[in-house]
Amino acid sequence: MAVPVALGLFFLMQALIDRDYEQEDIKNRKIADIVVPEREIEINVKETKPEKVEDPEEPPPEMEPMEVDFDTDLNVANIAPGASVDISISSSGMSSGDGEYLPIVKVAPIYPRRAQTRGITGYCIVEYTVTKSGSIRDPRPVDCEPSGVFERASVKAAEKFKYKPRVVDGEAIEVAGVQNKFTYELEN
Repeated sequence: MAVPVALGLFFLMQALIDRDYEQEDIKNRKIADIVVPEREIEINVKETKPEKVEDPEEPPPEMEPMEVDFDTDLNVANIAPGASVDISISSSGMSSGDGEYLPIVKVAPIYPRRAQTRGITGYCIVEYTVTKSGSIRDPRPVDCEPSGVFERASVKAAEKFKYKPRVVDGEAIEVAGVQNKFTYELEN
C-alpha cells in the first residue's frame, strides 16, 4: 500500500514541476532598469602638502631628582591650642534616625534645541512627591515662563532626581508638594 502512495506522490510532484509556471512568472515580472550616471573624477594636483616636521636633533635635558629631607625631630612638644566640643542631646520628639529629605542626585535639564536656537531664556518650577525610597513620583510643571517651552525638559530632569527620604520615628515617609526651580539661561 505504501509503495503505490509513494509512487503516486512522486508522479504528482513531477507533474506540478512540469507545469508552465516559469513562463507565466517571467512574462509578469518586470526588472527595473538601473542607470549609473557617468561621473568625472576630479584630481587636485595644485594643492601642496604641508612639509614634514623634522625630529629635534637633541633630546631635552634630564631633570635632576628632587631632594627631600626625611629627618624629622619627634621630640617636639605639641603647642597647638586645645579644643573641646560640648554636645548636649535632648529628646525633643525626634529619634536618632529622624531627619528631613535631602537631595542626593539632581540632574541638570537638557536645554530645548528650539529655545536655544531662538535665544529663549526662562524658568520652570516642577512639583513632585518624594517617595519612601527617595525616588520621584508624579512630577508636573507648576509655573513656567514662557509657557510651553521648558516643561518637558524640566519634568524629564526631575524624574532622575534621588533623595534621602524624610524619616519620622525611625520610618521613612513620603513628602508631597516638593518643588524645584529650573532656570534656563544662555551663555553670551
